[in-house]
Amino acid sequence: MDTSDLAALTDRARSLATAGGRRILGIAGAPGAGKSTLAARIVERLEGRAVLVPMDGFHLAGAELERLGRADRKGAPDTFDAAGYAALLRRLRDPGGPDPVYAPAFDRALEEPVAGSVCVAPDVPLVVTEGNYLLLDEGPWAPVRGLLDEVWFLDVDPAARVGGLVERHVRFGKPRRHAERWVAESDERNARLVELHRGRADLVVRRD
Repeated sequence: MDTSDLAALTDRARSLATAGGRRILGIAGAPGAGKSTLAARIVERLEGRAVLVPMDGFHLAGAELERLGRADRKGAPDTFDAAGYAALLRRLRDPGGPDPVYAPAFDRALEEPVAGSVCVAPDVPLVVTEGNYLLLDEGPWAPVRGLLDEVWFLDVDPAARVGGLVERHVRFGKPRRHAERWVAESDERNARLVELHRGRADLVVRRD
């Protein structure tokens, strides 16, 4: 099923939120596809019945990427704590008590993950999570798809996506030539990997 209607997407998310128990909706797509924007809009429209928990909170810290020799590939699958993300999803599915669950987020100004940034109260029926690698079926990412009740894949015009991605890097401090090179050599390599797994999504969302 393909759709681009925000109202229809909100209704679909609302049906998950009212299905009983804790449900998790994933929004996947290539870098710059607009995952965080759509996720935030869905959460806002559900008016307290959903919380956004981004995958990007599981970026490895810059110092650890330097130690591992992966700083020049930041954003690739092996630059995240995928096992930690899967463990959080398991805990979110079954909080196991009256206390909230705290999740990390990613601060783009700092370019670092920040622990304990997102509070998920035990009575919130829907968690919305977004990220590049929700549909990967290999390595430590493999369990993630099975922990999500539904996954949407964002399909965006590649030229518009790449242009917006360059502008985002510039906005957060990269010189334009560096941003263009980073997108071409790093982000687009990751985008091709993400695209290979789109068939595992429940819904393809077309975005202009």
